[in-house]
Amino acid sequence: MLQKGSNKLINAWAFYDWANSVYSLVISTAVFPLFYDAITKGKTVRFLWMDWDYPDTLYSYSLSFSFLIVAFISPILSAIADYTGNKLKFMKFFCWLGGFSVISMYFFEDVSTTWIGILCTILASIGFWSSIVFYNSYLPEVASPEQQDAASAKGFIYGYIGSIILLLISLGMILQPSFFGFDLSIPENITANGSDKEIAAALETVKNAASLKAMRISFVMVGLWWIGFAQITFKKLPNNVFNRKPEKDFIWKGFKELKKVSIELKNYPTLRNFLIAFFLLSVGVQTIILLATIFGSSELGLGTINLIVTVLLIQFVAILGAYVFSNVSKKYGNFKAIKITLFIWVLVCFSAFMLEKELPNVDLYFYALGGLLGMVLGAIQSLTRSTYSKLLPETKDHATYFSFYDVTEKIAIVLGTFVFGFLIYLTDSMQWSVLSLALFFLASFIVLSTLKSTKHVR
Repeated sequence: MLQKGSNKLINAWAFYDWANSVYSLVISTAVFPLFYDAITKGKTVRFLWMDWDYPDTLYSYSLSFSFLIVAFISPILSAIADYTGNKLKFMKFFCWLGGFSVISMYFFEDVSTTWIGILCTILASIGFWSSIVFYNSYLPEVASPEQQDAASAKGFIYGYIGSIILLLISLGMILQPSFFGFDLSIPENITANGSDKEIAAALETVKNAASLKAMRISFVMVGLWWIGFAQITFKKLPNNVFNRKPEKDFIWKGFKELKKVSIELKNYPTLRNFLIAFFLLSVGVQTIILLATIFGSSELGLGTINLIVTVLLIQFVAILGAYVFSNVSKKYGNFKAIKITLFIWVLVCFSAFMLEKELPNVDLYFYALGGLLGMVLGAIQSLTRSTYSKLLPETKDHATYFSFYDVTEKIAIVLGTFVFGFLIYLTDSMQWSVLSLALFFLASFIVLSTLKSTKHVR
């Protein structure tokens, strides 16, 4: 078994970000939202015996539901995993659930199969975020406190690089389907008898159909990438490092473990209040990540190329941001570094609110906004994870403690996506939804300003 703090162990742990981040980028952020919007835009979707005139609201609510499920099950499962010492098995299960659900998105072809897309969205989200609970909980077991900022940043950097590679491949298939062997032939009756205008329109229709097929194939690639590369991490991570031997009533013992940790949290006010600040900032961060491309498509009328270029820009800048703010935290402390990112997040919200479809060169403004967002995206995700890890007391219950961290994030996403979708319903616009998120960033800044320094965090 690899020793805690060894580069091989830290690299193996961080490599799970390489494996799973393709879900975050291709499915949550870039390709799937664009595919969903292309299939459902301007149409009424039938789901759960209801007609949805606003498909974007249905998508937002489905994400909210998936995070609600994760928030409910992860504390119970993580407590059981801590007690039995089998958290690696839980991590593997949810990885396979998420990966197969993403692969199954291939069968979402048109409006009539939207139910498949929504169901797979929910299951893939549950698989991804539940596996992250156990993945994050390994951080204090693979790296010492002084290594955790750099280890956490390394994970996000691996994730951004891996997801960029797969997104570029997907982008190539979507924009140049003929190069990848997709059939772009036009029916003979149109080529023989149609006018130049009819032939051009038919060719455009065929190209669009091929691009949509390429998007569906990219879903399969994401699932295979995620499951395949995760095996590298699974081979290296230790299991049951504290040699726990559970008794038969391990489920009841798991609940007792959860209750014990919830009581312990009251004795660590800095840790508890940091969770409050993390909840508030997560409402904004995760909602923006999930719905940014739909904002660009539906609200600003930007095309697929504009949106994917923006997503790629965000990923490249995020690599730099994670590295830069890792050094900022080393010099000025975690709390101050996080507060700097929160200030920039507020600027992002106000800038997005000011953008309008009729604005000249709105695509260039959106690119600039993407660059600003990228600088703080990787930074805030990396810093909050490592800060929480360093605030933990000496304990064997890492999965249970991290379940509180992840449940906090999931409930925040439930609130954020619900507020976002509800404001779309009330105002028929996403601009007020985006502006409302700035309030959560400001509230998080205020709470962070009250926190006192600890042995490992200042």
